Amino acid sequence: CYKGFEEGLKAEGIKYQIDSQSAKNDDATNTQIAQNFAAGKMDLVCGIATPSAQALYTACKEKDIPVVFNAVSDPVAAKLAKSETEALDGITGVSDKLPVEAQLKLIREIMPDAKKIGILYTTSEANSVSTIETYKEKAGDFGFEIVERGITNAADIAAAADVLVQDVDCITNMTDNTVVANLPTILEKATAKGIPVFGSEEEQVTNGCVASAGIDYVELGKKAGVIAAKVLKGTDISTIPYETMTESKVTINKKAAENISLELPVSVTERAEVTGE
Repeated sequence: CYKGFEEGLKAEGIKYQIDSQSAKNDDATNTQIAQNFAAGKMDLVCGIATPSAQALYTACKEKDIPVVFNAVSDPVAAKLAKSETEALDGITGVSDKLPVEAQLKLIREIMPDAKKIGILYTTSEANSVSTIETYKEKAGDFGFEIVERGITNAADIAAAADVLVQDVDCITNMTDNTVVANLPTILEKATAKGIPVFGSEEEQVTNGCVASAGIDYVELGKKAGVIAAKVLKGTDISTIPYETMTESKVTINKKAAENISLELPVSVTERAEVTGE
């Protein structure tokens, strides 16, 4: 997202200087960084992922510093937009609403006999709660049952994964910040049981998931960069409704599939981008 954001600014001819800081998935750090940015007389701030975007908006809205969010799956549920067509004062951006139907279709194509899909998620993340509901709504159309395990923090991951791998045919990830930050733990436990883990985007597949029908986050970042450029050129941010990335691409990790003796069908491999080798 960050790389794409810079590319979007450059494409629009914006000369800029960025102060880039990572909260490392910590709420207190998110708040501290946001408050520092608000006090620093920034021309614009960008929050990547929901917790950072929420912290920035809380800190900057009274300072009249425009906020562009990126990789927020459900801006309305996260209270960063009024609706899909109406922005809040001082904030807009780009949503990475996951292509759930494409992901379910891909899982069915790879695992024609699977019945239960497991999902780990953080109960306090608005994006995750919203996406879980979408999975439950759509799963039946593809003959799946969703088995969910909610966690409150990273310390819950190992135990939740232990329980989940006993009861599902595969696991699919979302863009849940806590879960993704602890992906190695989930992969270790799933691989030991021969359970495939599907990612929600390319980097998760590179890091050991077997496949995804996910979003190109560089392109997502570019869209946010273009929006930021419009604001920096004088457009009132409150008149710009947020955009949603609709395109998805299939990515596979052949080595991860081989490690659990999962055969990827030709119908998938012939159209997928290969990573993680």
